[in-house]
This record gives sequence, C-alpha cells and structure tokens, in this order.
Amino acid sequence: MSQTTTETRKWIDVAGADGIADGEVKTFQVEAYRVAVARANGQLYAVQDLCSHDDGPLGDGDLEGYGIMCPRHGAKFDIRTGAVLAMPAAAPIETFPVMEKDGRIYVALKDRGGDDVVADDSW
Repeated sequence: MSQTTTETRKWIDVAGADGIADGEVKTFQVEAYRVAVARANGQLYAVQDLCSHDDGPLGDGDLEGYGIMCPRHGAKFDIRTGAVLAMPAAAPIETFPVMEKDGRIYVALKDRGGDDVVADDSW
C-alpha cells in the first residue's frame, strides 16, 4: 500500500512587489523566521537571514548575481539553492518558496497547523 502526502504551505504577505528592486535584498520577520528576500535578474528568491557559519545577517550583505555574501566573514551562498559558494561557511542555508501576486510578495512556510493554510496548487 502506498501513501501520498500533500504538503501544504502557509503563504505570508511580506511586502509590496515594488519594494524590492532588481539586485536588492530586504529582510523580514516571517512568523518565527528571519527571511532575506532578494530580486536577481527579475526573479524573487527567499533564504534564511542567518549565515550558517556564525548566524550573521545575510540580508545586510552584498548581492552579486545569484550570490549573497555574509557581511561578517565573507561566506557566500547561492540564493536559488542555499548552497555554499565560499567559505568559511560549510553548511547550506534554508530557502523558501516566494512569489509575486497582485503586486505583493509572498513567502511560503511549511504548514504547522493554522487557519491561513493554502495548498501549493491553489495559486
């Protein structure tokens, strides 16, 4: 017997779409997470706002193409995948689904049970 689980996500409205220009990063508190939202080459990306090396604020770092650099020690991460691009970090960072809809930016968190849960395919 096989079992299928459909993961649901909770989409949180974080900002107006015009609030993040191309090449820019802004940080938001999204429930229990600090999230850095970046726009690179016209596309939005969302990553944890904590460097895996020493919890530095990635949203305060420079965005170069698809790489975000921690302002503390220069660790660099790919905003598309969370992969480490430069030491001293060795562990990847978390990424979050993000979308632009009706002039707003939404970041998705895994459902932990609540009233504002929207299934992934409903958008």
